[in-house]
Amino acid sequence: MNDNANGDRDNPGGIAVIPPYIYLGTLLLGLLLDRKLPAPLLPRGMARLLGWPLLGGGITLAVWFLRTMHRAGTSYELDKPATRLVTDGPFRYSRNPAYVSFTMIYAGLSSLKNSLWPVLLLPIVLNYIQHRVIGAEERYLERRFGEEYLSYKSRVRRWV
Repeated sequence: MNDNANGDRDNPGGIAVIPPYIYLGTLLLGLLLDRKLPAPLLPRGMARLLGWPLLGGGITLAVWFLRTMHRAGTSYELDKPATRLVTDGPFRYSRNPAYVSFTMIYAGLSSLKNSLWPVLLLPIVLNYIQHRVIGAEERYLERRFGEEYLSYKSRVRRWV
């Protein structure tokens, strides 16, 4: 990895836990809480009606994100350098389609399990992702791509 003039590594750095594990760990904690103190989210039929589209949409968005990154020839892994700024595919609508997809999958699974606890924990996950992960990524992309990223950032929303 290359160091830039500021001595920073050529990746976002400072992210202690990779995002899928943040979502997964919190989801599992919520489901564990639900086993100890059951708290239904919605009436069963409504929970399934909401859960399946969220889960399916989240998986579809994740696949689209991964394919777009692969076609662009750049890494989605936080410990590897970005070789180019990707602005097509789902990145036309969100600067963070991976986190949108993880959130949709998390919410879909919570709904299908009809569990309120993971939903109550989700704002903690989103706060951490917003401030610790996305913040670090944005600072990195600004250093790496400069005006090109700032222009993209001004056109496309962070989430949706």
